[in-house]
Amino acid sequence: MQRYFIETAIENARISGEDARHIERVMRMKQGDKIVVVAQNTAHICTIEGFEGDEVVIEATGQTIPSPELPIYVTVACGLPKGDKLELITQKATELGMFALQPFEAERSIVKWDKKKGAKKQERLQKIAKEAAEQAHRTHIPEVFEPITFKQLLQQIDQFDAVFIADEEDAKAEKRTRFAEKLKNVYDKKSKSMLIIFGPEGGISRQESEALLHAGAQTMSLGPRILRAETAPLYALSAISYEFE
Repeated sequence: MQRYFIETAIENARISGEDARHIERVMRMKQGDKIVVVAQNTAHICTIEGFEGDEVVIEATGQTIPSPELPIYVTVACGLPKGDKLELITQKATELGMFALQPFEAERSIVKWDKKKGAKKQERLQKIAKEAAEQAHRTHIPEVFEPITFKQLLQQIDQFDAVFIADEEDAKAEKRTRFAEKLKNVYDKKSKSMLIIFGPEGGISRQESEALLHAGAQTMSLGPRILRAETAPLYALSAISYEFE
């Protein structure tokens, strides 16, 4: 069944806008067809009751679908990467269970966020997250925040139960603490929120790494190989999923 998100309660809900056009014109659904409607982080099986103007009238059947969400809220903070890598991270990280995405202006970020075009680009990233959440049958659409400065990122550290940074220098070390071992410690403490931080191409600078560690972050070892900026977040989310699910 097709899945759609709404921002209101399921009672007397209607689907409008682009989703309504998708139901009627692309999927060519009719009265009586079943769809899944996610309202307030719960997936409801609904019946299409009819079409009124640009809206689809639905009725909940009373059946719900279990949530597939990670038991811990994982926010991904990534230094602004080049090209369309941020779109790839948004899409694939959403499929892997990311709770939110926080881009930031890292010391080694070559790309600079264009304030004039920023709102439109952020809107596109949010749309990618929505479509990926529908495809992955999620009950939460990750919020893609506007890029912040590194200083602002530091100020957010204490909002999370656990904070990890991907540092390529850790990957080069002969003796590393496995990420799985640190995740078990997080699990034992029953943490509810986690921030995982990644640099752009070139990684986190020494100054940034020291500031993050001083603020309470821990390093996480993603193996002995150096991963690309768009690969590292997906590796980490996969490891978190393996440990917690």
